[in-house]
Amino acid sequence: MDELSLSVLIGTLITLILLSAFFSGSETALMTLNRYRLRHLAQEGHRGARLAQRLLERPDKLIGLILLGNNFVNVMASTLATVIFMRLFGEAGIAIAAGALTLALLIFGEVAPKTLGALHPERIAWPAAYVYTGLQKVAGPLVWAVSLLSNGLLRLFGVHVTAAGGHNLSRDELRTLLGETGGLVSERYQTMLIGILDLEEAKVEDIMVPRQEMGGIDLEADWDEILRTIGSTPFSRLPVYRGTLDHIVGTVNLRHLLPIAQKGELTLKTFMRSVEEPYYVPEGSSLHTQLLNFQREKKRMGLVVDEYGDILGLITLEDILEEIVGEFTSQPAAESPEIQPQEDGSFLIDGATPLREINKRLGTDLPTDTANTLSGLILEHLQSLPEAGMRLEMAGCTVEVTRIARKVVEQARLWPSLEHATELEP
Repeated sequence: MDELSLSVLIGTLITLILLSAFFSGSETALMTLNRYRLRHLAQEGHRGARLAQRLLERPDKLIGLILLGNNFVNVMASTLATVIFMRLFGEAGIAIAAGALTLALLIFGEVAPKTLGALHPERIAWPAAYVYTGLQKVAGPLVWAVSLLSNGLLRLFGVHVTAAGGHNLSRDELRTLLGETGGLVSERYQTMLIGILDLEEAKVEDIMVPRQEMGGIDLEADWDEILRTIGSTPFSRLPVYRGTLDHIVGTVNLRHLLPIAQKGELTLKTFMRSVEEPYYVPEGSSLHTQLLNFQREKKRMGLVVDEYGDILGLITLEDILEEIVGEFTSQPAAESPEIQPQEDGSFLIDGATPLREINKRLGTDLPTDTANTLSGLILEHLQSLPEAGMRLEMAGCTVEVTRIARKVVEQARLWPSLEHATELEP
C-alpha cells in the first residue's frame, strides 16, 4: 500500500465504511420487515418482496452472508485506517486509528444505518434483496460452509434451523394486531372482526333469551287470544307449545301466515300447517359452532336445552349476528332501558341483563364463566339471596342491589370503577 496515495486510501476507507453501513442497515431492515405485509406484496407480484421473502426463508444463510461481508469490510477498513494514520502520525497513529475507526464505524457503520433500517425497512430491504440475491450466487460455497458450521454448533445446543416455527397468530395475538391497525381499518370494522374472534369463546347461553322471558303461542288458549298474540308480538318467529314450555310443539314463522290471513283462511287448522318441527341447541355450544349449524340446517331460531332436555332459553341467528355487527334496532347504552346512566356516574341495570352486554357497553370486565346475567353473578358471588341496599365489589366495579323480586335481583346499581363508589360513601 506504500505506492498508493493518501487520497486513494482515504477514499477507499470511506467506501468501506459505507459498505459497512449498507450491511448493517440492510440486516436490520430485512429482519424487521412486517412478515404479513411481505407475504402480501410477494403474492401481489412485487419483485423486491419476492426476493426478500426467499432470502428470509433461510435466515441462517442470509445472516451468514451479511456478517461475512460486514466483517470483511470492517477488517479491511481497520487495516487501511492503520496505514493512513501511521503515515500521518507515525507509531502513535496505531492507537489513534483504533479510536477514530471505532467511533466512525459505531456512528456511520452501525447506529445510524441500523436506526434508518428500523424506521424505513422497506426502502432499504427491497434494493438490498437484489444485492444479496446476487452475492449468494457469487459467495454461495463460502456461505454454505459458514452456515454448515454455525448450524452444527446450534445443534449441539438442541436448536434446529429447519424446525423453526412459522408466523401463525393466536386469537389473542390477532386481536392485538387488529387493535394496532390504527386508521388502516375503521373502528367499526375492528369491532366486527373482534366480534368474529369472540364467537369461539362465547356460548349460546351467554346471549340466549332466558326461559322466563320467552314469548310463544299456547295452543290451549282460545283462538282469539292466539290471534291477539300473533298481532301484537314484535317477533317474526315464535315457539308453539301446549300449556307450558315443557311441551313444545314446534316453531312458527309469522310471515308465512300473512298470505293465509289476507285470504281470510287463517284458522287453527291452517295455523298448525305452518308450524315447523322444533330445532334444539345443546347448552355449552359456542356461538361459532351454532352459527355454522344454523347455516347448515337452514334454521334461524333454536331452543336451548340442557343435558336433561329441559328448555333453558331461545337463541336466533340475529342474536349471533348482533355479536358481530352490533345490535340492529336496540338503542345505545345511554338510552337503553336495561342500562340507565345516572348523574353520579353509576348505571341502573336490570338484573336479567347479560354480562356480555354490560361489558361491551360499559367497558367493564365482569366475569362470564360462572354466570350469564348480572343477577346470576351477584347470587353466585354471595352464595345467598342479598338484601336491597347491599353493596359488593366485583372485578373492579361496585354493585349495589336496589330491588329484589321473585328470589332474584331485579335491579342493581353499578359503578364501573371503585373510585366512583368511594366518593359516594357517607
